[in-house]
Amino acid sequence: MLSSRYLGTKALQIGKWIGFLIVYLSASVTLEVAGEYTKNEFLARHVLGVALIITAAALSLISWRYGKQLASNNPRRFGKSKLTGQKVVQFILIFVLMVAFQMLWSYLIAKHLLVTPENQKAVEADQIQLPVWNAIFSVVLAPIFEELIFRGIFMNYFFNKDNRLNNLLAVIVSGLIFGYAHEPQFSINWLMYSGLGCFLAYTYMHFRDIRYSIGLHFLNNFVSMI
Repeated sequence: MLSSRYLGTKALQIGKWIGFLIVYLSASVTLEVAGEYTKNEFLARHVLGVALIITAAALSLISWRYGKQLASNNPRRFGKSKLTGQKVVQFILIFVLMVAFQMLWSYLIAKHLLVTPENQKAVEADQIQLPVWNAIFSVVLAPIFEELIFRGIFMNYFFNKDNRLNNLLAVIVSGLIFGYAHEPQFSINWLMYSGLGCFLAYTYMHFRDIRYSIGLHFLNNFVSMI
Protein backbone atom coordinates (compact mmCIF):
# COMPACT_ATOMS: atom_id res chain seq x y z
CA MET A 1 0.00 0.00 0.00
CA LEU A 2 2.74 2.43 0.99
CA SER A 3 4.82 1.37 -2.02
CA SER A 4 2.02 2.03 -4.50
CA ARG A 5 1.27 5.36 -2.85
CA TYR A 6 4.95 6.33 -3.05
CA LEU A 7 5.16 5.35 -6.74
CA GLY A 8 1.98 7.27 -7.47
CA THR A 9 3.37 10.38 -5.76
CA LYS A 10 6.66 10.15 -7.68
CA ALA A 11 4.86 9.59 -10.98
CA LEU A 12 2.78 12.71 -10.34
CA GLN A 13 5.89 14.69 -9.44
CA ILE A 14 7.66 13.53 -12.61
CA GLY A 15 4.64 14.64 -14.64
CA LYS A 16 4.59 18.03 -12.94
CA TRP A 17 8.32 18.54 -13.40
CA ILE A 18 8.08 17.71 -17.11
CA GLY A 19 5.16 20.12 -17.30
CA PHE A 20 7.28 22.95 -15.88
CA LEU A 21 10.02 22.11 -18.36
CA ILE A 22 7.49 22.28 -21.22
CA VAL A 23 6.29 25.67 -19.95
CA TYR A 24 9.86 26.97 -20.06
CA LEU A 25 10.50 25.52 -23.51
CA SER A 26 7.26 27.07 -24.79
CA ALA A 27 8.49 30.51 -23.80
CA SER A 28 11.86 29.85 -25.44
CA VAL A 29 10.31 28.51 -28.66
CA THR A 30 7.95 31.48 -28.95
CA LEU A 31 10.95 33.80 -28.90
CA GLU A 32 12.60 31.70 -31.60
CA VAL A 33 9.44 32.00 -33.72
CA ALA A 34 9.60 35.78 -33.41
CA GLY A 35 13.12 35.60 -34.83
CA GLU A 36 11.80 33.89 -37.95
CA TYR A 37 9.86 37.05 -38.88
CA THR A 38 12.66 39.60 -38.65
CA LYS A 39 12.04 40.62 -42.28
CA ASN A 40 8.46 41.56 -41.39
CA GLU A 41 8.85 44.19 -38.67
CA PHE A 42 5.13 44.47 -37.93
CA LEU A 43 4.62 40.72 -37.51
CA ALA A 44 7.89 40.27 -35.64
CA ARG A 45 6.93 42.96 -33.14
CA HIS A 46 3.58 41.32 -32.40
CA VAL A 47 5.01 37.81 -32.10
CA LEU A 48 7.73 39.19 -29.83
CA GLY A 49 5.06 40.81 -27.66
CA VAL A 50 3.29 37.46 -27.32
CA ALA A 51 6.64 35.81 -26.50
CA LEU A 52 7.32 38.31 -23.72
CA ILE A 53 3.85 37.80 -22.22
CA ILE A 54 4.27 34.01 -22.30
CA THR A 55 7.75 34.31 -20.79
CA ALA A 56 6.53 36.53 -17.95
CA ALA A 57 3.61 34.18 -17.23
CA ALA A 58 5.85 31.11 -17.35
CA LEU A 59 8.43 32.63 -15.01
CA SER A 60 5.73 33.75 -12.58
CA LEU A 61 4.19 30.26 -12.51
CA ILE A 62 7.49 28.43 -11.96
CA SER A 63 8.69 30.91 -9.32
CA TRP A 64 5.36 30.62 -7.50
CA ARG A 65 5.55 26.83 -7.51
CA TYR A 66 9.11 26.85 -6.17
CA GLY A 67 8.08 29.16 -3.36
CA LYS A 68 5.11 26.93 -2.51
CA GLN A 69 7.42 23.91 -2.37
CA LEU A 70 9.74 25.56 0.11
CA ALA A 71 6.81 26.72 2.22
CA SER A 72 5.36 23.20 2.49
CA ASN A 73 8.48 21.02 2.73
CA ASN A 74 11.98 22.41 3.14
CA PRO A 75 14.17 20.08 5.27
CA ARG A 76 17.41 21.63 3.97
CA ARG A 77 16.18 25.12 4.82
CA PHE A 78 16.72 26.54 1.35
CA GLY A 79 16.00 30.24 1.17
CA LYS A 80 17.61 33.65 1.33
CA SER A 81 20.82 33.64 3.34
CA LYS A 82 22.97 36.52 4.54
CA LEU A 83 25.88 37.45 2.27
CA THR A 84 29.27 37.14 3.97
CA GLY A 85 32.87 37.60 2.90
CA GLN A 86 33.45 33.87 3.16
CA LYS A 87 30.56 33.16 0.82
CA VAL A 88 31.86 35.68 -1.70
CA VAL A 89 35.29 34.01 -1.72
CA GLN A 90 33.71 30.57 -2.10
CA PHE A 91 31.47 31.78 -4.92
CA ILE A 92 34.43 33.33 -6.78
CA LEU A 93 36.40 30.10 -6.41
CA ILE A 94 33.56 28.04 -7.87
CA PHE A 95 33.21 30.54 -10.72
CA VAL A 96 36.94 30.38 -11.51
CA LEU A 97 36.82 26.58 -11.59
CA MET A 98 33.77 26.70 -13.85
CA VAL A 99 35.47 29.12 -16.25
CA ALA A 100 38.53 26.84 -16.33
CA PHE A 101 36.22 23.94 -17.20
CA GLN A 102 34.65 26.02 -19.99
CA MET A 103 38.10 26.98 -21.31
CA LEU A 104 39.11 23.32 -21.46
CA TRP A 105 35.93 22.54 -23.37
CA SER A 106 36.54 25.41 -25.82
CA TYR A 107 40.13 24.22 -26.29
CA LEU A 108 38.97 20.72 -27.18
CA ILE A 109 36.51 22.17 -29.71
CA ALA A 110 39.16 24.51 -31.19
CA LYS A 111 41.52 21.54 -31.62
CA HIS A 112 38.69 19.60 -33.33
CA LEU A 113 38.79 16.95 -30.64
CA LEU A 114 35.13 17.74 -30.01
CA VAL A 115 32.47 19.16 -32.33
CA THR A 116 30.56 22.31 -31.49
CA PRO A 117 27.36 21.28 -29.64
CA GLU A 118 24.11 21.69 -31.56
CA ASN A 119 22.72 23.72 -28.65
CA GLN A 120 25.56 26.23 -29.02
CA LYS A 121 24.97 26.47 -32.76
CA ALA A 122 21.27 27.16 -32.13
CA VAL A 123 22.08 29.88 -29.59
CA GLU A 124 24.48 31.57 -32.03
CA ALA A 125 21.87 31.41 -34.81
CA ASP A 126 19.25 33.00 -32.55
CA GLN A 127 21.66 35.82 -31.67
CA ILE A 128 21.81 36.80 -35.34
CA GLN A 129 18.01 37.08 -35.67
CA LEU A 130 17.09 38.96 -32.49
CA PRO A 131 20.42 39.83 -30.88
CA VAL A 132 19.16 42.03 -28.03
CA TRP A 133 16.19 39.96 -26.91
CA ASN A 134 17.96 36.63 -27.30
CA ALA A 135 20.93 37.97 -25.35
CA ILE A 136 18.58 39.04 -22.54
CA PHE A 137 16.87 35.65 -22.60
CA SER A 138 20.11 33.63 -22.70
CA VAL A 139 22.00 35.61 -20.07
CA VAL A 140 19.25 36.73 -17.67
CA LEU A 141 16.03 34.74 -18.08
CA ALA A 142 17.32 31.28 -19.01
CA PRO A 143 19.48 31.02 -15.84
CA ILE A 144 16.46 31.86 -13.67
CA PHE A 145 14.20 29.38 -15.46
CA GLU A 146 16.77 26.59 -15.50
CA GLU A 147 17.89 26.97 -11.90
CA LEU A 148 14.31 26.95 -10.65
CA ILE A 149 13.51 23.85 -12.73
CA PHE A 150 16.71 21.80 -12.70
CA ARG A 151 17.85 22.68 -9.19
CA GLY A 152 15.02 24.09 -7.07
CA ILE A 153 11.91 22.16 -8.11
CA PHE A 154 13.81 19.04 -9.20
CA MET A 155 15.71 18.57 -5.94
CA ASN A 156 12.68 19.30 -3.80
CA TYR A 157 10.60 16.74 -5.69
CA PHE A 158 13.11 13.90 -5.85
CA PHE A 159 15.96 14.52 -3.40
CA ASN A 160 14.49 16.32 -0.41
CA LYS A 161 16.18 14.43 2.44
CA ASP A 162 19.14 16.20 3.99
CA ASN A 163 21.86 13.56 4.22
CA ARG A 164 25.23 13.11 2.52
CA LEU A 165 24.18 10.39 0.03
CA ASN A 166 20.95 12.13 -0.94
CA ASN A 167 22.72 15.48 -1.44
CA LEU A 168 25.43 13.86 -3.57
CA LEU A 169 22.87 12.07 -5.73
CA ALA A 170 20.90 15.31 -6.09
CA VAL A 171 23.97 17.12 -7.45
CA ILE A 172 24.95 14.32 -9.85
CA VAL A 173 21.49 13.47 -11.19
CA SER A 174 20.53 17.13 -11.55
CA GLY A 175 23.75 17.72 -13.49
CA LEU A 176 23.21 14.72 -15.78
CA ILE A 177 19.63 15.70 -16.60
CA PHE A 178 20.71 19.30 -17.18
CA GLY A 179 23.36 17.98 -19.57
CA TYR A 180 20.87 15.83 -21.47
CA ALA A 181 18.45 18.77 -21.80
CA HIS A 182 21.21 20.70 -23.61
CA GLU A 183 22.76 17.77 -25.50
CA PRO A 184 20.11 15.04 -26.00
CA GLN A 185 22.53 12.28 -26.90
CA PHE A 186 25.10 10.41 -24.85
CA SER A 187 28.39 11.96 -25.96
CA ILE A 188 31.41 13.82 -24.60
CA ASN A 189 29.54 17.09 -25.06
CA TRP A 190 26.72 15.68 -22.93
CA LEU A 191 29.26 14.96 -20.20
CA MET A 192 30.66 18.49 -20.52
CA TYR A 193 27.20 20.05 -20.19
CA SER A 194 26.56 17.69 -17.27
CA GLY A 195 29.77 18.94 -15.66
CA LEU A 196 28.48 22.51 -15.87
CA GLY A 197 25.18 21.30 -14.40
CA CYS A 198 27.05 19.71 -11.49
CA PHE A 199 28.86 22.99 -10.79
CA LEU A 200 25.51 24.74 -10.62
CA ALA A 201 23.87 21.99 -8.56
CA TYR A 202 26.75 21.97 -6.09
CA THR A 203 26.47 25.75 -5.75
CA TYR A 204 22.77 25.49 -4.95
CA MET A 205 23.34 22.68 -2.48
CA HIS A 206 26.35 24.34 -0.83
CA PHE A 207 24.85 27.78 -0.27
CA ARG A 208 21.26 26.57 0.20
CA ASP A 209 20.18 29.71 -1.67
CA ILE A 210 19.12 29.55 -5.31
CA ARG A 211 20.30 33.10 -5.95
CA TYR A 212 23.89 31.84 -5.90
CA SER A 213 23.35 29.20 -8.60
CA ILE A 214 21.35 31.71 -10.66
CA GLY A 215 24.20 34.21 -10.31
CA LEU A 216 26.78 31.61 -11.31
CA HIS A 217 24.66 30.54 -14.27
CA PHE A 218 24.25 34.18 -15.29
CA LEU A 219 28.01 34.80 -15.17
CA ASN A 220 28.74 31.60 -17.09
CA ASN A 221 26.34 32.50 -19.91
CA PHE A 222 27.58 36.07 -19.98
CA VAL A 223 31.23 35.03 -20.25
CA SER A 224 30.31 32.52 -22.97
CA MET A 225 28.76 35.30 -25.07
CA ILE A 226 31.64 37.80 -24.92
